[in-house]
Amino acid sequence: MRHRPLSVLLMLFALLVPVATPASAAAPVQVYGAWHCGDDYCTWGTVRDVAEFDAKNHWLVDRGDGRPSVNLVVLSFVEPLKLLRRTTDATTADGVPVGMNREIVEYFTSRGIRVMLSIGGLTYTDEWDAALAENATQLGLRAAAVAADLGVGIEIDYEQNTAPNLTGLQAFIDAYRSVHPYDASGTRSAARLTIDTAAGDRWLIDINRKATADWLRTDKPVLDYANAMVTARPTSASSHIANWQEHIDGKSQYAPPVAPLAPAKFTAGLYLAYGRSPLPECTDFANSLQRATGDWVRNVAPNGAGTTSGLLGYMFWAAEKPSTRGLGTQEPNGCAGGAGAGATAYGVQVPMPPLRQS
Repeated sequence: MRHRPLSVLLMLFALLVPVATPASAAAPVQVYGAWHCGDDYCTWGTVRDVAEFDAKNHWLVDRGDGRPSVNLVVLSFVEPLKLLRRTTDATTADGVPVGMNREIVEYFTSRGIRVMLSIGGLTYTDEWDAALAENATQLGLRAAAVAADLGVGIEIDYEQNTAPNLTGLQAFIDAYRSVHPYDASGTRSAARLTIDTAAGDRWLIDINRKATADWLRTDKPVLDYANAMVTARPTSASSHIANWQEHIDGKSQYAPPVAPLAPAKFTAGLYLAYGRSPLPECTDFANSLQRATGDWVRNVAPNGAGTTSGLLGYMFWAAEKPSTRGLGTQEPNGCAGGAGAGATAYGVQVPMPPLRQS
């Protein structure tokens, strides 16, 4: 019997035996950001000295080796009605909190960290309603002007769970996009426009349904992506994953149904700080939820929308002082050991690369 050369046998073996998919096939974590509440519980009502700000927030720009811990910071929150009316008062300048100034923006952007301003938040739900009713188009144009002036993107955080003004929100988005068209390359900071949805599909249903159907499509994208926000309190990895899976699956049983959302069109939200004890998300990556959920976040398959697997990444709630109660993340309670170590483990790029589109 004639023997085949060893090289031929090896080639046949390689064709017949399945090879495990390498870890590198997992989707990269492209968005790795933190909502930032300043030192006055998300109002940004005072002008900060940059040296003082750095002393309390240095972990964000240095994970311990000189590289930033995140590639995105979302300054939270702008009050919608003040923005519309261009209010100037003790805490606001021309509609924007005085603490959200050029110096703070450049503190991050000079280190390659993208910056966005979040409009709304749960506290300002009524103000969103009032501003949209008063002049939604002008609100969108005003947001676009602020974004261009500061070199930032804008996040829509409209947390109206009952009869949200979707017509007004559409007018806001249309007005914003008339100034800053969608930019898949991500090179124009002011063109980045995102929206917050609930952790799963069972709250903010009307907003989520509209966003998924009309604004977060991969074939006709209007918004860059959504953030699946944090739950009322930190929970288990399995509970978080179950919530995020709802976005991917949609809710066909609802009337009208909620369509599936492409994995490449949203991020997963986790707490950095909660209560009076540090969370592993802040201090201990090895035991953190971003590590426990990492395989799912980077590999979850589409289920009716999108063509590529894996979410865009993570958003963390929230840097510095999000609440009058609790520890917060001010140094020496910084999060380089949690979020920062995660940035290293997941090879997060700073600056943020162009995002997957499908």
